[in-house]
Amino acid sequence: MRKVTAAAALSAALTASLAGCGGGSGTKDAGREARMGTPPASAPAASASASAPAASAPGAAAASPGGPAPGAPPAGAPGRAPSLAPGPNGLTPVFERAKQHTDKTVALTFDADMTSDQGPRAAGGERFDNPQLISTLRTLKVPSTIFMTGRWAEEYPDQAKSIGTDPNFEIANHSYSHHAFTSPCYGLPALDGAAARADVDRAFAAFRQAGAVNTVPYFRFPGGCYDDAALRALSTARVTAVQWDVVSGDAFAKDPDAVAEQVLAGVKPGSVVVMHCTRSAAPVTEEAIQKIVPELRKRGYRFVKVSELIGT
Repeated sequence: MRKVTAAAALSAALTASLAGCGGGSGTKDAGREARMGTPPASAPAASASASAPAASAPGAAAASPGGPAPGAPPAGAPGRAPSLAPGPNGLTPVFERAKQHTDKTVALTFDADMTSDQGPRAAGGERFDNPQLISTLRTLKVPSTIFMTGRWAEEYPDQAKSIGTDPNFEIANHSYSHHAFTSPCYGLPALDGAAARADVDRAFAAFRQAGAVNTVPYFRFPGGCYDDAALRALSTARVTAVQWDVVSGDAFAKDPDAVAEQVLAGVKPGSVVVMHCTRSAAPVTEEAIQKIVPELRKRGYRFVKVSELIGT
């Protein structure tokens, strides 16, 4: 693969990621302004990030959206995966990278994006899924975390169930509508606090309806945009917000080698990589994975789900 400079890689990432995975209301290009894998427009509040994982108590899982009754959790309810303790004043905690930076582990995460109003586009033949990517991850035996919107689960219930019952994967919440939780957020329509909280619940309900079982109490903000008000709005959801430290640049990319090079240049022990599971918005991700996985394994890396990184 050709060499790219750090500056060129960063430029490519920012250029691609300013194009969106959304498609909300507004102009026809509004959705392309929604970010896919850039650092948050609103800087994360340092006070909101918890430093140590907290084991999920039995009551904690029950208190989560769609939480389980005593015993095994129902399909679609967030499971008893490791989570972070709340931040100051009870703010939702934020995880970006494992604190243990010596273990050569890396989590590949994939956003399965679909906004609440994209049904007509899907009906017209646009594909917001990427079954070949999921198949490749299975073939390569790469444990992965899929951040899924509820609307995606409704559009592709069979795939949501297949992913959510495969021990190779865990499904995390990426909202129902893929609307912004703070504004501005690259053209995405914004939700207020109450609507944002309900949007998270609705996504978990969609996973449950699809029959997904391997769900975890993690949440990724649409566009990566959040502020203290958003963290406060989600505090009762009992979720850990998950960001990333490696931008893949796969949003609307056309060169899988460039995507692979960017990921390989950025990964460090404990990294979280953000990629996408939507053919229309990220058409070369599967090809890039075929290059990324063997090379990282050659470098001694082990692939894990986000839950394993948070649990270390």
